[in-house]
Amino acid sequence: MQRTPSAIKLHKKSKSLELHFDQTEFELRAEYLRVHSPSAEVRGHGVGQETLQTKKKFVGIDNIELVGNYALKISFDDGHDSGLFTWDYLYELGEKEEQYWQEYLTILEQAGESRDAGLIGLG
Repeated sequence: MQRTPSAIKLHKKSKSLELHFDQTEFELRAEYLRVHSPSAEVRGHGVGQETLQTKKKFVGIDNIELVGNYALKISFDDGHDSGLFTWDYLYELGEKEEQYWQEYLTILEQAGESRDAGLIGLG
């Protein structure tokens, strides 16, 4: 059964996407959506080919666009816009946000990477 949102709201200031599915609401942060993009750039073309997304803490969403009656194309302000987020995948991301986020943070830490872009030295 495909879930279809009854409302979608982009909050540019708080860098989040609000989704309403029947009795369930999710507010998903841009960073979370960006690091879980369903694009080949992020997921690769098979198991073990994923690319760990780093330094995305301050990423925002520039635009959202409906794709047919089944998905959203999200354009992030770091230039990434190739993932199509189906309604089912967005619902899954909302439903499993805590679990997926903790898994991401663990993988990031194990890789010695960071969510922060870091400071650029002057001089």
